[in-house]
Amino acid sequence: MKNSGYYSQFGGAYIPEILVPTFDELESAYLVAREDESFWQEYIDLMSTYSCRATPITRLDNLTEQLGGANVYVKREDLNHTGAHKANNVMGQGLLTRRMGKTRVIAETGAGQHGVATATMAAKFGFDCTIYMGAHDVARQRPNVFWMEQMGATVVAVTEGSQTLKDAINEAFRDWVSNMDDTHYVLGTACGPHPFPEMVSWFQSIIGIESREQMLERTGKLPERVYACVGGGSNAMGIFGGFLEDKGVELVGVEAGGRGRGQGQHAARLAYDDATIGVAQGYKTYFLQDNDGQMQDTHSVSAGLDYVGVSPILSHMHETKEVRFEAASDTEVVEAMQRTVRNEGLIPALESSHAFAQAYKEAPDMSSNEDILINMSGRADKDIFTVADAVHDPKWQQFIIDKAEAYRAEMQNG
Repeated sequence: MKNSGYYSQFGGAYIPEILVPTFDELESAYLVAREDESFWQEYIDLMSTYSCRATPITRLDNLTEQLGGANVYVKREDLNHTGAHKANNVMGQGLLTRRMGKTRVIAETGAGQHGVATATMAAKFGFDCTIYMGAHDVARQRPNVFWMEQMGATVVAVTEGSQTLKDAINEAFRDWVSNMDDTHYVLGTACGPHPFPEMVSWFQSIIGIESREQMLERTGKLPERVYACVGGGSNAMGIFGGFLEDKGVELVGVEAGGRGRGQGQHAARLAYDDATIGVAQGYKTYFLQDNDGQMQDTHSVSAGLDYVGVSPILSHMHETKEVRFEAASDTEVVEAMQRTVRNEGLIPALESSHAFAQAYKEAPDMSSNEDILINMSGRADKDIFTVADAVHDPKWQQFIIDKAEAYRAEMQNG
């Protein structure tokens, strides 16, 4: 499948000449680490003592009964330190950064979970840290911005373009070009120039390795379907990687259907037919772009899925039919999150709730001796403002009004 960073026609490293030595250094360090069993063991030891690995699998007893079809299981990546799967990749790249002798890390973030994870890693390893985040995402993910800054990271609000994830990635690359000698770019998803898609997928494969073993131990067999949300694709690549060789397991990636079809209304690159193949941000994949190759605006209720491109590995799997791609609307996602909270006491992030929404649609049509597994890639603490607005909770709205009035009075009184 892979040839010099390509997955059939997707992938590659379309980078400025000035960055070639830096990417060569990174690829060399990654390949050496990958062949070094002690590095993977160091990674496992770090994650088991710092980030709650192995994360468990939970059966949704109440919703399994309500849906009346397949048994619903959830891989609990929300129990990772910092509340999402992002810690897996970030801690792995932290170990690699230390091996390369770098002293500063930079990152992009959309939902903020990758930013928090990177800031956490930087604090642990003693790196300087700068996080780039679209100004729109800064506004809707303020709790994560707060924690990044508390951990010593500098958060830069990007005001160019649509002020979302793609713009944050552009700014991070600009920084890297100017600071290659001492800086490593901790790319947060399985996108970008080679070796990032492969490297990020490798670190995230810990999800799938654990999941396969846990499902066999728990149920005595493999699940019939595995669901994961798809933004850039790191959590999907992580859990799917454990089942790629199992022909009886259907892999389902769920993208952001947003408000529905139409330019600027969604972020579904593979489930809809709006995306075309192009080259941007250092790699070749499906992008939501116009006929001139200009990137379109995207929309999703979830900041982490609001991205114009997708992993080149997933684009390849889309064409080879190894993964089925669907899209869940904003409304379906919020409803799925509320249903999960109310009936199971789990609080999936809006990103993860895309996978829950699609699984809940399909489970009733399956039999009671079939199992499905959903990757709960993160929890929704960060989404409290967005969710409270979406459900029009009157108590939350009054809380915000009261808080604003109290703050205004405090400022007026000096």
